[in-house]
Amino acid sequence: MSTATKTPTAPDSRRTPSRAAQLLGDRRLPVVVTATLFLVMYLVGLGRYQNYGFGEPQVFLNLFIDNGYLLVAAVGATFVILSGGIDLSVGSVIGFTTMLTAWLVEKQGLPILVVIPIALGVGAFGGFLMGYVIHNFEIQPFIVTLAGLFLFRGLCLIISKESIAIDDSSVSSMAQAQAQLGVGFLSIGAIIALVVLAIAFYVLHYTRFGRRVYAIGGNEQSALLMGLPQGGTKIAVYTVSGFCSALAGLLFTLYIQSGDPLHATGMELDAIAAVVIGGTLLTGGSGYVVGTLFGVLVLGLIKSIIQFEGTLSSWWTKIATGVLLCAFILIQRAMTARKKT
Repeated sequence: MSTATKTPTAPDSRRTPSRAAQLLGDRRLPVVVTATLFLVMYLVGLGRYQNYGFGEPQVFLNLFIDNGYLLVAAVGATFVILSGGIDLSVGSVIGFTTMLTAWLVEKQGLPILVVIPIALGVGAFGGFLMGYVIHNFEIQPFIVTLAGLFLFRGLCLIISKESIAIDDSSVSSMAQAQAQLGVGFLSIGAIIALVVLAIAFYVLHYTRFGRRVYAIGGNEQSALLMGLPQGGTKIAVYTVSGFCSALAGLLFTLYIQSGDPLHATGMELDAIAAVVIGGTLLTGGSGYVVGTLFGVLVLGLIKSIIQFEGTLSSWWTKIATGVLLCAFILIQRAMTARKKT
């Protein structure tokens, strides 16, 4: 009776990824980290400043009231960064919108309901022009939007070199309008910001345009080979960014009720920081607009904690933002390295 000989099988060279490697490969990781960071910071503030009213619901709602304009600007920046681009003109468009609004309302006597579509149209058209130049002349977005930064800031000074206060009663009424929530209230700016966030979430995750933005940001050449309208999508994301910047400028105008050539100087960096801290990759193709919300809330919470502390300079906000940026860029680096392997 013969016995069959078994041929030894070669060991499987494929290794099952470790739990840590799988975690680094999860695109939701940065959003979870940002949300956890916000929760930890809020709990620390709650424990440290409980006797000073930090735990009151209105303090939490004030994060949306005081940062509504930044959230809108960051949502627009999210579209651009997801597509693999960058927009440095955000702060200047916001500042220009405050000047244009104040000038048209106070100096020209136009009603605010007429000024709003004019300001939004100018911002969207500016974004369209930058997107058109970026795509058709194949110039780096950094250079084109940097030119836009100087252009809109210069237009602010052409309108007026001095601050223009807004005393219009309709603007004051809109600025003071509140939506009561039982435990507190939200301003009209905060409500508009949340509506913009909801619309952006739907567009990015449930429409063809949103999928094109992710595809172009993930791999532009592959998107081109698939026949996706690369040029139209690029122009559209910069148009969205210009529109959101102008809308953020209107909300900032309601918040501060004046126009000034120096308003929102450097705010494009705050918007980009919020997007990156929220988990969107600077190289594009990965990120969530919900993460941008948490990024804005983290920046706003840092400011609130510094105010409650009372002994810290406002510059600590910049220091904390820089530290967080470095940390989240390292997380992004680990994620992209994992994808390559």
